[in-house]
Amino acid sequence: MTLWKKEKTTNQEVWEFTTGHDHKLDQHLLWADLAGTTAHAYMLGKTGLISPSESKATLRLLRKLYRDCQEGKLIIDKEAEDVHSFIESILSEALGETGKRIHTGRSRNDQVLLALRLYMRREIGKLIRKMEALFQLLMQKSESHRDHFMPGYTHMQAAMPSTFGLWFSAFAESLTDDMRALQYAYGMVDQNPLGSGAGYGSSFPVDRELTTRLLGFEEMNVNSIYAQMTRGKAEKAFATAMASVAATLSKLSGDICLFSGENFDFFHIPEEITTGSSIMPHKQNPDLAELIRGYCNLMQNLPMELSTLTINLPTGYHRDLQLTKEKLFPAVGTLKKCLSMTELLIRHIRIKTGIEKDSRYQKIYSVEEINRRVIKGVPFRDAYMQVAASIQGGEFSTAPPLKHTHIGSTGNPGFQMIRDKFHHVKSMIPFQEAEKSIHQLMNLNSEPNLHA
Repeated sequence: MTLWKKEKTTNQEVWEFTTGHDHKLDQHLLWADLAGTTAHAYMLGKTGLISPSESKATLRLLRKLYRDCQEGKLIIDKEAEDVHSFIESILSEALGETGKRIHTGRSRNDQVLLALRLYMRREIGKLIRKMEALFQLLMQKSESHRDHFMPGYTHMQAAMPSTFGLWFSAFAESLTDDMRALQYAYGMVDQNPLGSGAGYGSSFPVDRELTTRLLGFEEMNVNSIYAQMTRGKAEKAFATAMASVAATLSKLSGDICLFSGENFDFFHIPEEITTGSSIMPHKQNPDLAELIRGYCNLMQNLPMELSTLTINLPTGYHRDLQLTKEKLFPAVGTLKKCLSMTELLIRHIRIKTGIEKDSRYQKIYSVEEINRRVIKGVPFRDAYMQVAASIQGGEFSTAPPLKHTHIGSTGNPGFQMIRDKFHHVKSMIPFQEAEKSIHQLMNLNSEPNLHA
């Protein structure tokens, strides 16, 4: 079934090319389109565009289909053009004329916009949960290894003394800023486009405020033309946030690849999460970290791909926008998997202690010695030259490091401040409230809470 079918039959090659992989990709949107259609059917009944009995019958079937979808029992027919025609064909077959009324007051354009918004909103919530699990683990590691020495590097050369506590918590705080990017993306997608039709509104008296409340949106896209203009724009905002998360995971896994090698030997990766060589029996390769790095590096292209696809499209809908799904959906799955694998990796790695005894790090305390002399009254530049001369003359020797006291240093890492910052940003993304609205809307035995 197609929602636009007329008398003439479409060329089969054109059909296959234009539908693409929609019947597979749209499985991701099935629950969302059922929820959006449920809100629409409820609104049609409340506004009198369909009768109360028609609305009730439609809602009952849609909620049953939603339950089947959640249980993995509802799969889009490969003969269906997309998720939207699939659902409408089920309604029409089961309810006859009543099922055919479901498209009253909407277009496939605002229908797919809505399904994508609901999908991205839920996936942001899933990413947040995975990020929080990784954040908590990184902070646990930070606190466990707060004072364990780790050399700090600049230009790939040993630079200054640091700690594993600072290293772990650096990536925890990085996830906090990644959460800010997700917060922005969430604000973009937490707006109801339903009722904008094909981009120019509807002559039916649809109640957009009602569907906004039913679906738990914070607000709506007010202008019907702009609602359509957000197609691609919202996906790019989400993609940019995902790329930010991926960049953190890439740097983290890249560090582990480097620092677990025998030339550094800061970390031990258990054999069960490494792989071996086909000819070198001594090898234990950090393939897990390398693949996380590779996948996350590739994800940096995602915002640019979506931008390239959509940047020069005139106002209004264009079929090019269908291709955003082919880029976005696999990337979401990849990032969730990379977050899970990073958590597994961090949970199993073990730090090495006693690294400071290695003679390679003797000069790493040169700044400490300069500061020691400055505290005693020597001007900084003079102290710098004195220490430099002692190093060049082979006379430099280390002394116990000075106590660092400022926030964010080895002596005062500010772990609680990092925790507070993360939870503050997370609290500003109301994904849990949105899920409650969807749950209530799709509950077989409850009336939606219109005051949520």
